[in-house]
Amino acid sequence: MKKTAEKLIAFIKESPDAFHAAAAVSERLEEKGYQKLAEKDHWSLEAGKGYYVTRNESAVIAFRMPEKEITGYQIMASHSDSPAFKIKERPEMVIDGHYVKLNVEKYGGMLMAPWFDRPLSVSGRVMVKETTPDGRKKMVSKLVNIDRDLLLIPSLAIHMNREVNGGYNYNAQKDMLPLMSCGCEPGQFQKLVAEAAGVKEGDICAQELFLYSRSQGSIWGAEEEFISSGRLDDLQCAYAGLMGFLESGDHRLKEMDGSVYDTWQAGGVVPVYCMLDNEEVGSGTKQGAASTFLKDVLTRINLAAGGSEEEYLRALAGSFMVSADNAHALHPNYADKTDPTNHPFMNQGIVIKHSANQKYTTDAVSAAVYRSICEAAEVPVQDFFNRSDMPGGSTLGNIANTQTPMNTVDIGLPQLAMHSVYETAGVKDTEYLIRATTLFYLSNVAELLQ
Repeated sequence: MKKTAEKLIAFIKESPDAFHAAAAVSERLEEKGYQKLAEKDHWSLEAGKGYYVTRNESAVIAFRMPEKEITGYQIMASHSDSPAFKIKERPEMVIDGHYVKLNVEKYGGMLMAPWFDRPLSVSGRVMVKETTPDGRKKMVSKLVNIDRDLLLIPSLAIHMNREVNGGYNYNAQKDMLPLMSCGCEPGQFQKLVAEAAGVKEGDICAQELFLYSRSQGSIWGAEEEFISSGRLDDLQCAYAGLMGFLESGDHRLKEMDGSVYDTWQAGGVVPVYCMLDNEEVGSGTKQGAASTFLKDVLTRINLAAGGSEEEYLRALAGSFMVSADNAHALHPNYADKTDPTNHPFMNQGIVIKHSANQKYTTDAVSAAVYRSICEAAEVPVQDFFNRSDMPGGSTLGNIANTQTPMNTVDIGLPQLAMHSVYETAGVKDTEYLIRATTLFYLSNVAELLQ
């Protein structure tokens, strides 16, 4: 389990933003032989083969074609984005002719205080103008990661605000602008971006860049039971889902005997791995859960297999989705903030999330199915409810269901400090989710509901 946590840390280090996360997922899919598809091209899909498609370079959907007639889709969905600060156009701000800081805006609902006094840098993508050998102009996207300590948001000394420990309302436009340099010439930031992208500064036409923390992920605790890193929400679920998806493709079940595998053969089910973007800002983009991305991919799988519209709808009715987005663990200093009887702990297994107001999609049917899978995988399960007097957030499942309605369970892994720049979770729980996900992708949920 510690080795799995170390691999998760390595994956997160590769993924300082949603674009790099999608690239990291794509690289692992290609290493396993999955073929990349383009939405604008014709799809010719072969039974037994694996494929993946990206949208906006920040969302990825992968799937395997079954040997038998399609009977349903089994999907695990997570998201690639996390709260961060996005860098505005013309970001350099010169203060008193000396300091240079960058102009940024908030992306998503974040804890702002933890961003102070830690090394930061910049990553994302740029659009670059290139000339083809025949002289045509085209736009090319390039990933950018300025891989060094570049920025810092310094705190105001307590001598200048002695009431700060009594509570402070941070202003994103005033308090959260990162310091870059002291006395350098204007325009230095754009030069650094171009250098990191390996292009000429004048060839950059547009950019989407974000701050990220340079603090490295770590495993800690008296028995090395905790993992802390940026972007655990939701890359911990995205990574575990990917590993389970790939391992199920290899037809391996860790620490499970053959009888379990024989019981859960998948038949004509299409396993689908889904990492969407923009969950932290409502999912209402072309690459978010509210988009047609998942619907489009499932429809094209059906069409490529020769299925009719009725066959697609029948398959959808026999489908199941796991919406995987991390959950709040009981906080040791704020136990009163949790439900009195349903509060998860780190290292105690996967969390099934419930909400009477349908902020989570879990119902009795989907909870029973998922518990059965976890039981067969010998993985512990917990339940999460918000306190009845505290509203909670929503996630992917209920939004995705507006485009692809199917039985769905909302789950996550328990963590502390959600939406901080440095979050904490349990070392054991990533491996738990990989094991449950592997079995989920090898199962036929429709048979459980007959």
